[in-house]
Amino acid sequence: MSTGTTKSQSGSGSLLELVLIVATALALALAIQAFLVKPYRIPSPSMEPTLAIGQRVLVNRLGNRFSQPDVGEVMVFHPPAGAEEASQCANPGEGQGEASPCSRSTQRRAEVNFIKRVVGVPGDRIAIRNGRVVRNGVLAREPFVRPCEGEGGCDFPQEITVPPGHYFMMGDNRGASDDSRFWGPVPRDWLIGGAFATYWPPGRIGPL
Repeated sequence: MSTGTTKSQSGSGSLLELVLIVATALALALAIQAFLVKPYRIPSPSMEPTLAIGQRVLVNRLGNRFSQPDVGEVMVFHPPAGAEEASQCANPGEGQGEASPCSRSTQRRAEVNFIKRVVGVPGDRIAIRNGRVVRNGVLAREPFVRPCEGEGGCDFPQEITVPPGHYFMMGDNRGASDDSRFWGPVPRDWLIGGAFATYWPPGRIGPL
């Protein structure tokens, strides 16, 4: 009688321990995703050839709280509201169809996430020539880009200055990327984190 009771109590204790382990592991996984590392799936060809549609990357959510993003870093961020539907520049004389890229975004952010590369930081002077960035008067070295090939947004010869606390973002596929050229630099508060590695598909696993 007493042996059966002991076994029953032992079984209940083991089940409770298992439930606690699973719950703790789940809580840790959610905390890591919420505050440290978040997976992100590439939804469009705007970052080709660096990142293909369907490829998955890991994003460091913590790093940008302690350091400033650098030129060349691939970032996940919230674009301005309306950027996911059409190009919107807060300055009507800039952006699509104009001589200069957009220097100021609309004030409200979208809830969707974009992934692009930082090509300009606060204070940088930015122009675009044949889809390539001219930063502070110097043509940037960008071996990772796919040429613009004459599509819209290839040339913005007039410089704009990136405002304080903002970052100018462009996709590597310059002829197929809706980016800061058309809807402006992104405020630091809208940045989610830097993509630092790819984990899918298996053939493309590695650091960025």
